[in-house]
Amino acid sequence: MSRIGKMPIAIPAGVTVDVAENNKVTVKGPKGTLERNLAPELSIKIEGAEIIVERPNDLKRIKSLHGLTRTLLNNMVVGVTNGYEKVLEINGVGYRAAKQGKELNLTLGYSHPVIMIDPEGIETVLEGQNKITVKGIDKEKVGQYAAEIRGKRGPEPYKGKGIKYADEVIRRKVGKTGKK
Repeated sequence: MSRIGKMPIAIPAGVTVDVAENNKVTVKGPKGTLERNLAPELSIKIEGAEIIVERPNDLKRIKSLHGLTRTLLNNMVVGVTNGYEKVLEINGVGYRAAKQGKELNLTLGYSHPVIMIDPEGIETVLEGQNKITVKGIDKEKVGQYAAEIRGKRGPEPYKGKGIKYADEVIRRKVGKTGKK
């Protein structure tokens, strides 16, 4: 039995969960609403203040979907109650970020500024000129947008310049040495 899949998900106060046909799940909470179509093979039951995911048999496909479905549901519940955030840091001389409305303007050493527009449901907050916080209720979208920002100029191992996650550790390399 899946250790993660069989754990119940607690529904906090102020959160409503609806399961329609074909496992279309809608989770409403204080921060917003999330909808998702989950695997129709599994049964999702709401018992009291808990969500329980059960599988009908032990086929490999069904077993692999069991834990995934439970984790996706849990991410939705946590998202509408607390939300998710990723913090990015910009390192490098002359590298900085500026915000104008929904536009994130990045100066990353290219000959042109890099302009990124916040997607629907995602918000970026600047702390100073070199710290970007990506916030939202959908864990996937927050992670994806943070990865897209990081991808504009990933960190390099020699001087550590570029955009990195706040909790990321950059393995530094020794540069070339001069003649002896």
